[in-house]
Amino acid sequence: MRGLVQDIRYALRQLRKSPGFTFTAILSLALGIGATTAVFSVIYGILVDPYPYANPDRMVHLNLVNASGQRDGFGVTAGQWQQLRKSPVIEDAFIADNWSLTVTGHDVPEDVEADFFSSNAFNFFGVPAALGRGLQPSDAIDGHDPQPVVVLSYKFWRRFYNSDASVIGRTLQMVHKDYTIVGVAAPRFTWDDADVYVPQKIALDPNHAFDVEARLKPGVTHAQADAALLPLLQQFQKESPNHFPQGAFKVDARGLNDQFLEQLGGTLALLFCAVGLLLAIGCGNVSILLLARGTARQHEFAIRSAIGATRRRMIMQLLNESLLLSLTGAALGVGLAYVSLTKIVAWLPANSFPHEAAIHINLAVLGFSVGVAIFTGVVFGLWPALQISRPEVSQVMQSGTRKVAGSVRGRRTLDSLIAGQIALTLLMLAGAGAAVEGFLRLMHTPLGYDPHNVMSVGIPVHENTYKTWAERANYFEQLRARVATVPGVEMAAISSNATPPDNGFNTKFEVLGEPASQERTGRLNFVSPGYFPVLRIGMAQGRIWDDAENRRGDAVAVVNESFARKYFPKGDALGRSLKTPMRNEPPFALVAPGADGWLRIVGIIQDKRDDGLRKPILPEVFIPFTLSMRMWTQVLVKTNAPPLTLLHAIQTQIVAVDRDQQVAGNPQDLEYWISHMQEYEQGNLISWLFGAFAVLALVLAAVGLYSVVSYSVVQRTNEFGIRMALGAQRGHVLTIVFRSVVVSLSGGVLVGLVLALALNKVVANWAEGSSRDPLLLAGATLLLGAVAAVACMIPARRASRVDPMVALRYE
Repeated sequence: MRGLVQDIRYALRQLRKSPGFTFTAILSLALGIGATTAVFSVIYGILVDPYPYANPDRMVHLNLVNASGQRDGFGVTAGQWQQLRKSPVIEDAFIADNWSLTVTGHDVPEDVEADFFSSNAFNFFGVPAALGRGLQPSDAIDGHDPQPVVVLSYKFWRRFYNSDASVIGRTLQMVHKDYTIVGVAAPRFTWDDADVYVPQKIALDPNHAFDVEARLKPGVTHAQADAALLPLLQQFQKESPNHFPQGAFKVDARGLNDQFLEQLGGTLALLFCAVGLLLAIGCGNVSILLLARGTARQHEFAIRSAIGATRRRMIMQLLNESLLLSLTGAALGVGLAYVSLTKIVAWLPANSFPHEAAIHINLAVLGFSVGVAIFTGVVFGLWPALQISRPEVSQVMQSGTRKVAGSVRGRRTLDSLIAGQIALTLLMLAGAGAAVEGFLRLMHTPLGYDPHNVMSVGIPVHENTYKTWAERANYFEQLRARVATVPGVEMAAISSNATPPDNGFNTKFEVLGEPASQERTGRLNFVSPGYFPVLRIGMAQGRIWDDAENRRGDAVAVVNESFARKYFPKGDALGRSLKTPMRNEPPFALVAPGADGWLRIVGIIQDKRDDGLRKPILPEVFIPFTLSMRMWTQVLVKTNAPPLTLLHAIQTQIVAVDRDQQVAGNPQDLEYWISHMQEYEQGNLISWLFGAFAVLALVLAAVGLYSVVSYSVVQRTNEFGIRMALGAQRGHVLTIVFRSVVVSLSGGVLVGLVLALALNKVVANWAEGSSRDPLLLAGATLLLGAVAAVACMIPARRASRVDPMVALRYE
């Protein structure tokens, strides 16, 4: 122990004597460990410990997979839910519904997203409330009206009540009904991102379907659950076919995190590999610095060896120095991670990770950082220690010159480390270039419509209002007309489900005169005729239905060019008829008379994006929104100013039609919708982080190269003095310095190009760009070469300007 303390004190003195070396080494490690810690924090929060619920590993979402391999949802009645709970593979299950309520008392109603839970839901989750209690079984007895109680979400409590702890027992009025506040949910309880949680009335209504969530019994696998639940859900399909997709299906019980793993798992793996490369480059820097610094300490270790110091003792002292550097770098790196983590989380695609996840620097992450620091200190400090601790005593004691790590083997080690750094840096630059190239291509994707100054305003219909087809059609049209009168609004249109760039319901179609057995699928959209001019969607052929046809709910349709090409290859789409099933399920869906008949195609529009920004455009059909109206619609508003500045005026006009009608959620313009698409946000995340890591890697490689060339120049000061005294020109000295690193640089570039070509598929999968692009590789190589040239030029110029008389006396 005493020897360890002595080694640490001695290491501190040595590091203080070389502030430039110490600063460079610590900064190299801090950047690598800081980036690694920040990304690991995200991985830990999302993939390792994302949920606060009881036994989240056994909680599953139940999905159905149709014959085409697509996942479909389904609903169960209250009676079916009770049967499901008795399944031998199910430990417990709860049902839920959600809808938009309002809080009144302001000039316009405030939207409140509500989840309606069966009374066992909070016991199912097993998360204690932050204040008060959660919902309990006595709040909703089957067959009876539930108690008027509400549990606030933590965010709603902070926003609406300013974190007032005295809210328990107070009354919250929603849609003119008083609810007693019985609790505030825990901060990480964010199920469905609801604002409030209220008990659901459990009645044996065969027309009311609910979402169902389940927890498997211990030891039951997802495959076993799929097999056991299939007969039961097939029975449910026969009992209530309107709540299930048509045709055969399989059951797919998926873990809570499976969807997020598909969306973000590969991206996180790619980023973790990137920060791993960055850490390796930083550690390589430290190894280079330690080896180069060993030149100045060869006399010291030769004397130690001559007076009896063992090699093990010298290695331990050098390792202590390395560990001291790495632990200091880790401490600084954790500080950098704290600063950068907030930015990384802000860049994450909003709906690609569980919002319950607590992404922060915790004990597990700190333990990871310390482990990384010890690992890097031992592994990357051991090889230089082995080299330096084996001095050639007789040669060193007889010579006044300095030798890099004492041998040709040390020189080769340095060359290998430099080549490795260059290779990894080039790989990072190629990956970053591919990511940026892919993201720029995504940003300039032709949309086929104009989103500028267009806002989507969601309108949820309250329960027990506008229950007939005529009432609802008239109400939606009144809302559209009043919104259109707002000063600054150019046009307004109804878009029940057609707001791009991801719109429509996936639906099967039949074509009149062709076999019904031929499956034709596309996206079905319900819109008013003003939808097309609002988005400036061009016509290819035919016409759009007019306002009179829209009011009557005429059986007409407009298709896009993709639909016409795929299903009418002879170019005869106009005048043909198609049919799609439309269910009349009052009050949830009100269908016009004759809507389930044949729809005549009257126009063909030009293609626009309808399935995200990267996927191919799908066939789609547009029909009058009056043919089928749900308890929800959207008003698309085209303005001559930033749309959000007119939002309050629009809300005022909506309230003038119905004083209880709120605007749902958080209205945004369509450009915001595009920039918050999952693929857009993912591309933005990868390009920015990959670019930042590549810049850091370039800086670290330049620092490492500068350091080794500087130490090489110091070592050869005598030699350069003699050469210049004998008549050598400065250009000759510059050539010698550059030649000393050209082999390692060339080898590193060659290996880096091979790696970039070999790993192209990995990069292309997640960066949406190719690291095999010749221009990209040439640009990355030139950039790296230019930075390397600058890093070498500074010490080389210093060597070429040395005074021969000073150099001859230098030791």
